[in-house]
Amino acid sequence: MSQTIEQLGTQRRTPAHGGKMRAGVYRGKGQVVVETLPIPEIGEGELLFRVAACGICGTDIKKIHHGFVAAPQVLGHELAGTVVKIGRGVTKFKVGDRVVSFHHIPCGDCFYCEQKLFSQCAGYKKTGLTAGLGDPNGGGFGEYVRAMPWIVERGMIVLPDEVSFEEATFVEPVNTCLKAVRKARVGKGETVLVIGQGPIGMLLMILAKYEGAEVYASDPMAGRRAASLKFGAKEVFDPTKQNLQQEMRERTGGRGADAVLVAVPSPALVPEALAIARPGGRVLLFAHNDPVMQLDFPAAAVGVEEKEILGSYSASVDDQAESAALVFERRLPVRELISHRFPLERIAEALELAAHPAEDTLKVVITHA
Repeated sequence: MSQTIEQLGTQRRTPAHGGKMRAGVYRGKGQVVVETLPIPEIGEGELLFRVAACGICGTDIKKIHHGFVAAPQVLGHELAGTVVKIGRGVTKFKVGDRVVSFHHIPCGDCFYCEQKLFSQCAGYKKTGLTAGLGDPNGGGFGEYVRAMPWIVERGMIVLPDEVSFEEATFVEPVNTCLKAVRKARVGKGETVLVIGQGPIGMLLMILAKYEGAEVYASDPMAGRRAASLKFGAKEVFDPTKQNLQQEMRERTGGRGADAVLVAVPSPALVPEALAIARPGGRVLLFAHNDPVMQLDFPAAAVGVEEKEILGSYSASVDDQAESAALVFERRLPVRELISHRFPLERIAEALELAAHPAEDTLKVVITHA
């Protein structure tokens, strides 16, 4: 039976060679099954850590429910845990270190890295964390994860003693949202609308406010509207009952929002967001990363009114230290964003809730005993 993190950290034990672990395995469209797998073996420059907590990301939901990735594999990339084994040549970490890990890291030398387009780097597209089954895809839905050399060297951070594993799982999503807010060039004194107040929309709202903007939000769920006000939105609208374009124009002297951040993967929201943005304003699409989805919008919104449609995908290595500091120093209320915690054995239930949230659902986290 697997040891607890406290035992591993205190007694400096490592998993036995050929040991077993439990993992939530993606077995095909809509199917994640808890199975027993071999604990991954590590090589030179690599390390093994035991996962303590892993957040469920909207990208995980899309991959699982739409069958966008090949089975079998173990997903989960918002993860933190304890180092239990280090490979030859690893000097930055030791057994017992509590860490948070990114799963992508750019090479730093290619054309795209020079342009700060890190997520387009060929090296960045290689996932450096795996639970050992199928294609590497994070592995945080398993008990143990193997970190490859480029992740060990540049993509892992030791946690301060006072920071919990659950808090640490937010470092990666905070990074992705901070990158998006800055891609939208949100500035001090601007008026911003964030469409959708799920966990990512909430982070976008919080970080747009962090950048100095006056932030409004919308969501059809009353519980999420209430939470958004609690976390700092100036006002939150119900899009099923209120006209967002009219509401934002009334608050901006008839112009419209300087920036609209769209955190809901609906094609219909793109023309609506363009209508809400002022002439010369920006629309940032965060959730529209479905490889099949097609978008339609009025050409004049871009060609005549000079509105910009921007995309933002994944994290930025340039924001890595700041994102960690925002979480570690508790400048963002990330722990309060967790609404549900599930043990690994109930991962199917957790994924279903994350995909079809209730009124009180925000961030859903898998915890490993």
